[in-house]
Amino acid sequence: MKLNKEIWIASGLRTPFAKVGKELKDVGALALSASVMNKMKEQQGADPNYVFWGTVVPNLSYSNVSREALMESNLSEEVISISTTLACSTSLVAAIEAASMISEDEIAIAGGVESMSNTQLGLSTKTSNWVKDFFASKDFVSKLQKIGGLFQFRLFIPSGKNRSTGKSMGEHAEITAQRLGIERRDQDELALKSHQNYFKAKGRGFYDDLVFSEFGLDSDAIPRKDSNLDKLATLKPVFDTKSGKGSLTAGNSTLFTDGAASVWIAGKNAINSIKSPYKVKMIDWEMAGVNIAKEGILMSPSFAIPRLLERHKLKYDDIDLWEIHEAFASQVLATIINLENPDHIKKTGAKSDFGLFPMNRLNPNGSSIAIGHPFGATGARILSQATKELALRGKGKKAIISVCADGGLGAVMLIES
Repeated sequence: MKLNKEIWIASGLRTPFAKVGKELKDVGALALSASVMNKMKEQQGADPNYVFWGTVVPNLSYSNVSREALMESNLSEEVISISTTLACSTSLVAAIEAASMISEDEIAIAGGVESMSNTQLGLSTKTSNWVKDFFASKDFVSKLQKIGGLFQFRLFIPSGKNRSTGKSMGEHAEITAQRLGIERRDQDELALKSHQNYFKAKGRGFYDDLVFSEFGLDSDAIPRKDSNLDKLATLKPVFDTKSGKGSLTAGNSTLFTDGAASVWIAGKNAINSIKSPYKVKMIDWEMAGVNIAKEGILMSPSFAIPRLLERHKLKYDDIDLWEIHEAFASQVLATIINLENPDHIKKTGAKSDFGLFPMNRLNPNGSSIAIGHPFGATGARILSQATKELALRGKGKKAIISVCADGGLGAVMLIES
């Protein structure tokens, strides 16, 4: 157990998610964040004690996105606001940080945001240094001597690649898929299931009290109701276009996405004051770091999950709900292959036989391939909808929330209704 106190989670609220450059393209990260914070306060009728908030893509105008968003919102400036970043695990880690820091009498909002439509361009380090040096020169002659540096002017355009490997997440996921022999059709089937499950959930009103209308958008804009295997099969590989073995496409991968999401985190003495009807207990959490070249950049959860389950003497079949973030269909399938591989389990340090993975319990309301993936918001989105789903199932049910992250990292959480 990593928690020495009783901490609870209540489902939160989020904006609709939209593809980069589309419906939310004119809405920045602060506005998206403030809208969620305002709706959370409106729901609760009071301020939290803390806000833990994160984003992945930095902004040159500010560094503490949590505080700046709070200043744009209707929350009191007396609320303590803390920013966090851990790639795609950011807002799940924000929830873990909240649980670790609040007392059993306090309440926090945990969440995050991404406005991929408003990613800034910058200057290369060399150009930045030249500009600073040029304007620091105090006379015309000195400036004239440095004018030649202007011809070396370079923009810095974020590449979306891991700095140390020079490869994108998709390229890494493609490497893992080919190493483990994951078939294209299996990826497409999982992607299609994500869309189908989303629309089944939406049809029964599952998202009605989790997503609010804002910025002219009243529901998620990415899910495709007409998606089918034939259409998915026509899409060309995106990350390996030359070998003939590429299997990751725009249809079985997540899209760059705009949006913000949140959850409530509360101590045992404060949880009953939360007005959301869906509440679960946070039992434990686990994180892992892996060797990228040996294991795959998105495979951290396949190490964290066995360690977490063994600590609680649980098998895969003891978990009623599995929420595994769909960065790529191949990454989900690779995680499950590892979880069922005894040799891999030994590498995690666990000694248990966890059994077969229950695929019928995976992402029953759709996940990131269908809904979208605003990096900083995804963890809170998943945790919020997992909390609602588990609470609806009644007492004594368990769920695992798993979010992989760039850099060979990731976070996993165990919750119980």
